[in-house]
Amino acid sequence: MSNRITIRTRNDSLASHILPVSGTMIGVCATLIGLVKLAEAKHGTSHVDEYAAISAVTFLISALTSYLSIRWSNRTRLSVWVEQIADIIFLCGLVAITVVATLFAYEVI
Repeated sequence: MSNRITIRTRNDSLASHILPVSGTMIGVCATLIGLVKLAEAKHGTSHVDEYAAISAVTFLISALTSYLSIRWSNRTRLSVWVEQIADIIFLCGLVAITVVATLFAYEVI
C-alpha cells in the first residue's frame, strides 16, 4: 500500500510538468524552423533553423528523461536523479531557444 502512495506522489512531480511542456516546445521549434525556411526564400539564408533544430533535440532529450523519471517512479533515487537531469536539460533548452530568438530578432544569425 505504501508503494502506491509513493508512486502517486512521484506522478505529481516536476517530471510530469516537464514532459508536456517539452513536447510543446518541440512544436514551437518546428514552427520556427518552418517559418525561417519560408523567410529564407525572400531574405537569403541564415542559420536560425539549424540552431532551432538543436534546441528541439534538447527538448526531446528533456522529454525522454522526464518520461523515464515518471516510468521509474518505483525506484525513488533513480527517478529523482533522472528528473534533475530532465530539469537541467529543459532549462538549457529554454536558454538556447531564447538566445536563438534574440539573435534572430537582431539579425545577428
